Amino acid sequence: MPSYKLTYFDFDGGRGEPIRIAFHAAGIDFEDDRISFPEFQEMRESARFNAVPVLQIDGIAVTQSNAISRFAGKMAGLYPEDNLQALYCDEVMGAAEDLTNHIVRTFGLEGDELKNAREELAKGWLTVFLKGFDELLTRGGGEYFVDNQLSVADLKTFVQWRWLRSGALDHIPADLVERVAPGLVEHLERIEKDPIVTAYYVGRP
Repeated sequence: MPSYKLTYFDFDGGRGEPIRIAFHAAGIDFEDDRISFPEFQEMRESARFNAVPVLQIDGIAVTQSNAISRFAGKMAGLYPEDNLQALYCDEVMGAAEDLTNHIVRTFGLEGDELKNAREELAKGWLTVFLKGFDELLTRGGGEYFVDNQLSVADLKTFVQWRWLRSGALDHIPADLVERVAPGLVEHLERIEKDPIVTAYYVGRP
């Protein structure tokens, strides 16, 4: 059995969370290496692409969160075997990554500059993406994004809906998801109650 070490920030969310849940669902032991933001700044230049998450498999580093999510998802039975459904899954995860990148571009801004950027983001790209995700959920049958069952696409977007609704993003209305695409709130609540997800959070230290 290979050894796995996943390095990501020390919080429940972000690009690393779907991977953690998928490893847990697969019943695979892995080292959950949770780092602080100051620790990341120290290691950043030595990390490939200056980014996390990083998965080490027997000491060999692999990057790119969607690729790692697919890898863990396959071992957990959370990635479709059918080629078309796999394409749908990849579309959702790619769009979720694009949405994250739009938000991350506002990090580091302050004062009115942050306020204006976030308000424009809420009216613009966030609304565009939320409506798009709603269409993809409808295509998938309304409950899950692909194959009428839980997949890593659901885990990745569940983390995003929770983030957007948390109020942690200044100047992004916490009720934006409800107003633009209420079906995504139902999706979040469904995934939140899934036995795989609840088992992961119950077992979290």
